Parts: sequence; C-alpha cells; structure tokens
Amino acid sequence: MHLIVLGLSHSTAPVAIRERFAIPAGDVVACLDALSGDTIREAVILSTCNRVEIYAVCARVNEAAELLFSWLEKHAGTPLDRSHFYLREGVECITHLYEVAAGLDSMVVGETEILGQVKEAYRVAHEARRTGLGLNKLFQSAFSVAKEIRSHTRIGMGSVSVGSVAVDLACQIFGDLSSRTVLLVGAGETSETTARALRSRGAGSLLVTNRSSERATSLAASLDGSAIAWEEWLLECHRADILVSSTAAQHVVLTRNALQHVLPRRNGAPLFLIDIAVPRDISRDVSQLEGVYLYDIDDLQIIADQNLASRQKEMAVCKQIIRSRVDKFEGWFIQQKNQLAMSPAARKLEGWKRASASV
Repeated sequence: MHLIVLGLSHSTAPVAIRERFAIPAGDVVACLDALSGDTIREAVILSTCNRVEIYAVCARVNEAAELLFSWLEKHAGTPLDRSHFYLREGVECITHLYEVAAGLDSMVVGETEILGQVKEAYRVAHEARRTGLGLNKLFQSAFSVAKEIRSHTRIGMGSVSVGSVAVDLACQIFGDLSSRTVLLVGAGETSETTARALRSRGAGSLLVTNRSSERATSLAASLDGSAIAWEEWLLECHRADILVSSTAAQHVVLTRNALQHVLPRRNGAPLFLIDIAVPRDISRDVSQLEGVYLYDIDDLQIIADQNLASRQKEMAVCKQIIRSRVDKFEGWFIQQKNQLAMSPAARKLEGWKRASASV
C-alpha cells in the first residue's frame, strides 16, 4: 500500500499546457471509474485552474505511475511531456497535499479558495466510493492542518485569491474604479469572488452573464448589479471597460472576429480582458487588436509574487506545523501497512494486545 500524487501545476506548466489536461467537474466520476482496478486501489482527482492532480493509494508505485500517465494522454488526446509533471510518494505526497490544502502551493500564497476545491474533490471521490481508509484519513488530516494554519498564522493576509489579484490588476490599470463598468462572463465561485472584490474596491456598474440565467440573476442581485442573458452578452460587451471571464466552457467563448464587431461601438476606449478560466475563454489573438489588453491566469503571477514577499515570514511557521502533522500521519500509515502485512491470526493477536493495554 503506497500513497502517491501525480500531477502538474502553475509552478511546473504554463496555462497552455494545463488547459489540455483539465478535467471538467462533470467528468470526474467517470474518470475515477476508469482508473479503478487492482493497481489503483483508491483515487481522488483535483482539477482547478492552477493544477490537475491525482492522489492515489496503489500497490506498486511505478506501475501506477505508468497507468496514470497513459490515462492522462488518452483523456487529453495529446502526448504529454513528463517534464511538466511531478510524482510524489509517501511523506512527499502527504506534505504536498497539506501544503496545497493550506494554500502554500498556490499561485497566490495563502489563498482560501483551494481548500474548498480540495474538499469538493474529496467529496466527489468519497461519494463515488473511490476512497478508502488511506485517502479518507489523508484528506481529513489535510483539512485539519489547513484549519490549524489559518488559526495560528497570518499567511492569508492581503489579496489571497485569483479573483482579488485580478482586481488588483484592474486597479493598477485604471486607478479609481468608480466610473468603470465591469462585465463578468460566468457566475461561478471564482467570478463571485472577483465580483465581491470589485465591489469592495468601488467598481461602478456591474454586469453579470452566465449560461444559467438563474445563477446570473442571483449573483447580480446580491451585488446590486444587472444580469444579461447569455445569448445577448456579446451585444452588450461594448459597455464594459473591464471584462472578467471565468466559465467552465471547454472552448473559446470570445474570439477575435466577435470582438472586432464590438470595438467600433467603443469609440476608441481601451478594453481590458482578464481571462481566469482554464481552459481559457478568450482567444489569444484578440490582444493584437488596437486598444485591447488581455491578461490570463499566468499573468496574475506577477501580482501574486508581489504579495508573496509579505508572507515569507509566515511560511516558516506554516511548514513547521506541517512537518509535525506529517510525522504523525506517517506513523499512522506505517502502522496500517504493517497490519495489512500480518496474517489474520497475527492481526487478531495485535488487536487483543491493544485492547488489553487500554483496560
């Protein structure tokens, strides 16, 4: 029984690579089923805008890694360059998950959104019966570590989400946002975080569009904005100074050709596009249009690095907490492996010894 994680992230691959391997939420259960077998005993898939990772309990590490690489190539429909991926086993795997859940391995160090994403990834796998004793204990301990770090350190001070960093970028471009109109394309969690950050910085008009009109209407109402029907948002695009796109679409939603028809109605006013979706929502070539400025999620790394300096002192405290908790989990995991290696009679005797010691 071995714990492993195989994946890639913003620190090992640019968004152009990450988006090829992103796994839509609706496909995760089917993917978990496809990985089920004698080699992969348990599995959790974590796919976000900044990472795609598969956590697993396996019988043989090398065999499991080859199976996962082959499956990723088949799923993505494209050859993969292994230099973009990492494989971590045992203590390194445990440490990695703890750091991911606590936001220490994020583009924006200390961000809180990732914990919710890790919890959701675990929930999906657990409800699909793809987790067992090993991953159940590992993920529950990761949630506990993240809570402890939030409670005892200041790692989350400042802009700690992709959305809030996107707003920092808008402020650097425009300064005062009070006279600016913002269009949110997509009303998911990231868009909501971005919208609330924009409102807190005094953004003027806020327009929201989403494939689900109910979701767009609900988010717009909660932020004193206006909802736009999905079929009409391109017609209203000329009203926006800032467009933030974060949909779950698996294809481009804003092309150069479509934007060319919008620009004449803007009378030369600049248009700033922030694409925080993976796969990306906006065609790269729109940046060739005059007056159009496009930033994707990798561009936000610049601002994230500025925030990192103020958190460096807290990193040492966080890592100390993680080290102590990793040691504790590793001890438990080794004990479970040893028990599994025992014969049934030996396991029964060990149980009696523990029961006697507790009396």
